[in-house]
Amino acid sequence: MTYDDAIAFWFGRINFEVRAASPVDLKLERMRALLRLLGDPHERVRLIHITGTKGKGSTAAMIAAVLQAAGYRVGLFTSPHLERVEERIQVNGVPISPDELAVHMARIAAAERVLGTSPTFFEISTALGFLHFVHRRCEFAVVEVGLGGRFDSTNVCHPLVSVITTVGLDHTAQLGNTLEEIAYQKAGIVKRGVPVVCGVTQPGPFTVIQGAAAEIGATVIQPGQKLSAPTRLGLLGRHQQSNAALAVAVLDQLRRTEVPIPDAAVTRGLADVRWPARIEVIRRDPTVILDTAHNVPSVEALVDTLREFVPAVGRKAVVFAVSSDKDYAAMLRALTGYFDVFHLTRYDNPRCVPPEKLAELVEGKRVHIHHTSAEAWNAASSSAQPHDLVCITGSVFLAGELQPLVRAG
Repeated sequence: MTYDDAIAFWFGRINFEVRAASPVDLKLERMRALLRLLGDPHERVRLIHITGTKGKGSTAAMIAAVLQAAGYRVGLFTSPHLERVEERIQVNGVPISPDELAVHMARIAAAERVLGTSPTFFEISTALGFLHFVHRRCEFAVVEVGLGGRFDSTNVCHPLVSVITTVGLDHTAQLGNTLEEIAYQKAGIVKRGVPVVCGVTQPGPFTVIQGAAAEIGATVIQPGQKLSAPTRLGLLGRHQQSNAALAVAVLDQLRRTEVPIPDAAVTRGLADVRWPARIEVIRRDPTVILDTAHNVPSVEALVDTLREFVPAVGRKAVVFAVSSDKDYAAMLRALTGYFDVFHLTRYDNPRCVPPEKLAELVEGKRVHIHHTSAEAWNAASSSAQPHDLVCITGSVFLAGELQPLVRAG
């Protein structure tokens, strides 16, 4: 199988993902059967399993960075990607190579023929990640849930530590309309006897998680929400302090299982961690920020961070596009409290909300409608003065499309 064949095979399963999102199809039997045909690679790597409405990617990146700083070979499985699908599967910060991807995908395709049914895009992603981590002899792998937790394809693993970062209203069609219902789905990653590091603070959702853990004898650990003042983080934002506190609590649990992790590795890993397009300052004069906030809690965290960490600026412009399954009205309300100018656009995905529809929801601000993301970026950047701010946010898809242009200047 060539790399092009492998990508065609993989992306040819995206249509099945839509069908598999219905409650009837939310099962793990197919994932387990696929992995069994591949030799159960998920049972051959020590894992940390992470879910949450927001913060799970940053927390995963921090844990992986510290473990790597401690001298371990560390796999990192995240989603979605910005530009290239290989970004989802990394070892010590290096994405899976095209040749490796093709070799592993040939095994998955052969297993599918025996399986007699088509795995979804994300099930294939998960199997590919586990295969690669075993192939590269990873000593640890940090695995981020794709959606929810209980029926996510990653939930076949038995981790050393489970992590639930936050609970918020997102993916309500699949996970439920209340925080408690969503907490129930995320608590599905809790395993018997496996400690759960939990950043959830709302009483209702926390009670759900605590109850799920108590039923199967899992201990819930709630870390402090802040680190000590001297701790330096490579990621911007007050919310990253909470994510770092979660990461440190996970590392402490690993230490309890006699995994050596020096304090110096914790300090170095947290300072050196990089997670592209998460309130990432690309340049100054004007300040350009690339971000992927795609739900209300993430947008609120973005605005809070900009208020606190970005120096006083002149005109504040946002380039924004969003998927139709998000609460984009509330996202725009949060953004209008900070930004002066809105460049509303779209990205290449059928779920993207037309910018004309978004424009109807923005009141009292200057609004420009653009038919392509590149057009929106060019308009925002070309009109920006040295003391202005241009921020791209609203979707991983938007950040992925614009990243090459933004980094090129």
